[in-house]
Amino acid sequence: MSPVTTAAPPLPADLEALMRQLKMPHARALAPELIATARAQRWEPAEVIKALFTEETAGRARSMLATRRKAAGFPTGKTFDAWDPAASSIPAPTQQALRTLEWITRRENLVVCGPSGTGKTFFLEALGQQAVEAGMRVAWFRLEDLGALIRAHRTDDSVTKAVTRILRAELVVIDDIGLLPVATDAAEGLYRVVDAAYEKRSVAISSNLHPAGFDELMPKTLATATVDRLLHHAHVCQTSGDSIRLTQALAGKGVTQLN
Repeated sequence: MSPVTTAAPPLPADLEALMRQLKMPHARALAPELIATARAQRWEPAEVIKALFTEETAGRARSMLATRRKAAGFPTGKTFDAWDPAASSIPAPTQQALRTLEWITRRENLVVCGPSGTGKTFFLEALGQQAVEAGMRVAWFRLEDLGALIRAHRTDDSVTKAVTRILRAELVVIDDIGLLPVATDAAEGLYRVVDAAYEKRSVAISSNLHPAGFDELMPKTLATATVDRLLHHAHVCQTSGDSIRLTQALAGKGVTQLN
């Protein structure tokens, strides 16, 4: 015969009202069960208070983390839990140094450039996720997103305000530069973000081209001004090798890639 589980009695109405007024949802959810346990095990009153406050603090931290993660707009949710350092062409000491996030606190930039499929986006997203877990705010954009932002805010001359809102984040990531020619609006958006963030926030980009070649994608004047600000106080990582995605896909089908 299965044991019967007795539900903990609800909180007194006045106590629940007080906890609602104090905005303690996490402690309030735990309180009925915790009070029943405390009564059965004869806890000291201070232990009960400590347990409730501990739960509320942890709950708020979880909620804030979820809020920061959602606001960042990460594309896939990849973290370093799924990252294989040995599979990346970025030197292991460089990976380790970047994962300390000290470059963000120093307001330095990061450029990861190289062929498609060599882990650029994965590495940046994992760094962004780690920054969020460390309590930082992150904003993730594709280059075309910046172009759309410029077009949307040019009509009422609010582009500067929009860029200022972006820079509430300690780290701004701009992904996937270099696959296609850059539209004028996107080039302007990239310049405006990099210029406004200069020595105030960190910008990280992934690109198929080294920034020295950006004048092949966008107007030379904008490219020169953007790269000048981007590469000052910047870490540049160049990836190489075959596409990790292609290699994994071929391996899954039992196909050996020929060099």
